[in-house]
Amino acid sequence: MRKNIVAGNWKMNNDLAQTQELIADLKKQVSADPAATIIVAPTYTNLYPAFKALKDTPISVAAQNMHQNANGAFTGEISAAMLKSVGVETVILGHSERRAYFKESNELLAEKVNTALENDMTVIFCFGEELEDRKADKHFDLVQSQLKESLYHLSKESWKNIILAYEPVWAIGTGETASPEQAQEMHAFIRKSVADAYGSEIAEEVSILYGGSCKPGNAKEIFANKDVDGGLIGGASLKAEDFLAIVNSF
Repeated sequence: MRKNIVAGNWKMNNDLAQTQELIADLKKQVSADPAATIIVAPTYTNLYPAFKALKDTPISVAAQNMHQNANGAFTGEISAAMLKSVGVETVILGHSERRAYFKESNELLAEKVNTALENDMTVIFCFGEELEDRKADKHFDLVQSQLKESLYHLSKESWKNIILAYEPVWAIGTGETASPEQAQEMHAFIRKSVADAYGSEIAEEVSILYGGSCKPGNAKEIFANKDVDGGLIGGASLKAEDFLAIVNSF
């Protein structure tokens, strides 16, 4: 049975003291048996302190990105082995901001996914359409191509380490949110796409998160859809009370 998962992407926010404060708030408020698997993704400089502070809690730590090479002359980059050496075994790849601002292509992301899986990491793989794609009725085609070009070369066995995160880019940081019906429609399409490529068993096991301005006020309605298995949360994950309210929306 697939997992319900709520992951908080803290992006380029919070210095060490702010990270420690947020983690302390989470530890005070989190249930010993939360309604969903909880993941947080602090900035690189705070990964190890976060891992140490959270290792005896229900909350695990993910990285926001990772380089596709094992080592070398790649100034400023971080490898899978470096992440694992500080206790981090999950990585977010393909976030819309990485695609837009750093021009990460489907082909590059396929390399990153391969590297993560070769290092026995779990991947939260992000994908989704821009507003112009949806207006042009190309959103299904775009999502299909993102999945096919970055993930559909993987073996069936590899899918046990894949979490999908659908991001309607037009609903990130804009205050707009896909309606529960729009979220379910796309998530059902994604699950059918995986089923067509790998069979219904894998499709039914993979968790598909919604990643577009999910907050305490709308999480319950969005998560009630049968193909929505949780959320990849941005701004609302920076306040412990809001983030845990989303976790408790199941």
